[in-house]
Order: sequence, then structure tokens, then C-alpha cells
Amino acid sequence: MARAIWSGVISFGLVTIPVRLVSAVRQKEVHFRQLHKPDGGRIQYRRFCEKEDREVSFQDIVKGYEIARDEYVVITDEEIERLAPERTRRIDLDRFVDLGEIDPIYYDATYYLAPDEQGERPYRLLQEAMSQSRRVAIGKFVMRDKEHVVAIRPLDGALALQTLFYADEVVETEKVVGVVKPADLDPRELRMAQSLIESLEDSFQPEQYHDDFREKVQQLAEQKAKGKEVVFAEEPARPAPVVDLMEALQASVEQARSRHAASRGGEAPTTRQGRPRARERRKKSA
Repeated sequence: MARAIWSGVISFGLVTIPVRLVSAVRQKEVHFRQLHKPDGGRIQYRRFCEKEDREVSFQDIVKGYEIARDEYVVITDEEIERLAPERTRRIDLDRFVDLGEIDPIYYDATYYLAPDEQGERPYRLLQEAMSQSRRVAIGKFVMRDKEHVVAIRPLDGALALQTLFYADEVVETEKVVGVVKPADLDPRELRMAQSLIESLEDSFQPEQYHDDFREKVQQLAEQKAKGKEVVFAEEPARPAPVVDLMEALQASVEQARSRHAASRGGEAPTTRQGRPRARERRKKSA
């Protein structure tokens, strides 16, 4: 059984449900260590004071909060402890909302909630009620000295807890792309773009996607550890940019149709307008 990283209760109204919090994902990233090239020794980093240009001990280090460029005020551990949120063992739910109201940009980390001792019956009751009502719960709780806003939703017969970013942590689109003005679109280009979307329409199958870079790095490390010579394939030439948008859309549609036909061992079925019938294919295969 997976190790719980937090335990407590879900609280809404006068109902409490004992639960355990377990990580729902395990990120698999490529990690490298910095080594000294001549002898392969591990590189270590030491703490230096930039004013005195000397190494300092951990006991002489304090926390500084920057109030202006290169201006800091010292905040003590005791002061932080007084300001820290109360370390309760409770997830307080205050509302239930439609899942569609939460934009995916707010999603942070995902965990599973598992029923603890004597909590299985109310846990199943909440999970089933939320499934039938198609609602998710919104609330707050404290984990690792930080208060999180969370969404709890039914997932494959269980409850998943999703930590959410706060509103002031999400960058507004206007600050990145400016105010988007209505574009004077060519109706033909719009129809062709919709045709391209329809030709690529399919169901989401996460198992089809792999971290190619991570897998290639692992293969490279294994080959070098065995003393094998590594030969890299030449990088394919980059395609020249297409200036004609309509031409690029048309070529993309044809390419998508050919790919679908090849993956199914024949011609892709089309509508009267010549577009693949993605929905009908899925219905027949279901």
C-alpha cells in the first residue's frame, strides 16, 4: 500500500470522514549530477557571504525578505511560526461546484484520498453522491506548513484531491499576448481549420504518449556503461516555413487523412464534404 503523506478528516457540515492523502503521480524526470571532469568527483556547493567573500556556517544564516532591490528585512523563524496557518488535520469543504467552472490553468498537484479506519462508508457515500450530482468540492487544508485551496472530485471509484493555484498566482493573458482583437478571418481558412480539427478528432489515450527524451537518455547511459560506441542519427532538415496559410491548412488536412488511413489499413471514411467521420468511426468500434 502506498505511504500516506498526510492524514486527517474531510469536514463538511457536521460530517467528518477520516482519510489518508497519497500521491497520485510519480514524476519521472532526467536528473544529472555535476562532476569534476578530470577525476569524476561530485561537485559541492558551499555558502558564501558576498560582502565578506568567505564561507559561512549554517548557524549564521537568517531569512531575508526583499522589500526593494537589494533591500531586505530579516524575518525570524519564531515570527514565521506565529504567522503560519494552524496545523489542523482537517480538509474544510465550503461549496460544491460544477467541474467545468474550474479552468485547468488552476490545477497544480494531484493526490488520492483513501478512506481511513471507520471512514469507508461515509467516504463511499460522498464519492457516489458527487458522482451522481456531477459536482466537485472546494475547500482548504494545511499541508507542510502551507495552506492550500483544493478541489476534490470523484475519479474511478475513488476521490482525487487537486491542489489549486490562487487567483493572484495565475498570469492574465492580457499581460502576455495583449488585448486580443477580433480578427478579420477568411471564411475559407476557417472552414479548412475546422476540417483539420475534425480530421484529427479522436479520444484521449494517455498511454500512447511517452517521454522520448527520458527514454533516449536512459538508453544512452546504458550503452555508455557497457562501453558501446554511440552513434547518433542525423537531425532531419527543418521544413521551410509556409507563407500561404490556406496552402498549409490544405496540406495538413491531407496529411492527417493519410495518417488515419494508414493506421487503419485502408481509406479513411469521408463525409459528403470529404471530411473523415471521426465520431462515426468511434461509434462503430465501440
